[in-house]
Amino acid sequence: MSKGLATSCVIEAPCKINLHLSIGEKRGDGFHSLESIFAPLALADTLRFERGGTGEDTLSVNWETTGQSIAPEENLVVKAVSLFRQRTGFPPALRIHLDKRIPLGAGLGGGSSDAASTLLALNTLSGHPLSAIELSEMAAALGSDVPFFLGGGAAFVSGRGERVEPVKTPEGLWALLVKPPFSSDTGNAYRLLDEARERENLAKEKLPKEKLPKEKLPKEKLPKEAVIRALHSPPQTWPFYNDFLPVFLAQGGEKAAAYRAVLDNLRNAGASFTGLSGSGSCCFGIFTTEKTAKNAEKTLSCTKNDIILTFFLAQTHNSVVKY
Repeated sequence: MSKGLATSCVIEAPCKINLHLSIGEKRGDGFHSLESIFAPLALADTLRFERGGTGEDTLSVNWETTGQSIAPEENLVVKAVSLFRQRTGFPPALRIHLDKRIPLGAGLGGGSSDAASTLLALNTLSGHPLSAIELSEMAAALGSDVPFFLGGGAAFVSGRGERVEPVKTPEGLWALLVKPPFSSDTGNAYRLLDEARERENLAKEKLPKEKLPKEKLPKEKLPKEAVIRALHSPPQTWPFYNDFLPVFLAQGGEKAAAYRAVLDNLRNAGASFTGLSGSGSCCFGIFTTEKTAKNAEKTLSCTKNDIILTFFLAQTHNSVVKY
């Protein structure tokens, strides 16, 4: 071990919600362009890293979420460690412990946050060999949402997720997360969105725009300036939307009914704004007072859904605590 370098560290990996998510057409590289407002929340996983000398890395996971697990080789923490070693030659074996609180398949970015936090932690343990730009490039290679989690606070995110522009985080608001008892697969969500748009395009070819049903008309895209400006207004006036939500609702069946019920329950409980995070399955309600938010938490806790009350983080960076 190099003199002066920490032997271990701990870092929090916060989740996010998408207050707004506009999905563009599929690009030549297979990704979709997007424009979104990402906002980090206090709900977080905790990662602890300790140098283990020689030998193989070990990863232990304490699953605080119920009924969920992931194979080690699919865990983004493992992939981030491997990529960091390739770029830096970082030699020591690691003992890694992950306290997993962010549900999987929820659209909350838990895996992406874990990956970004791993890069930050290893860069600290190895004496900061990589610049912020190099870390961002590595993060983008790990996943579209990963670059956002290298920083802190809300951001306007575009491209396929690699362009991150800090914006003012909403203040004095509470977020109630409601995850139905099922997960959402991101790849499948994009497939459904592409198929729905293909059907809409065929309908537009057959009928003039003025004769199309209102729900079949394309949603007018919000300009970037309007999206950012809206963050400074009360949440009940937010014009934000998520392009995945109408597609999911149009599918019908039990999942569509579950989404409708969750969003209705949040509105009836006093939420000033409701939405779907990422590609689901977690919905959220934004509340302007703690009292209303806690009353809503109590009311909705009688359902079969996972309920988590949290708030926005306004931090400027993810802190790596060395010890």
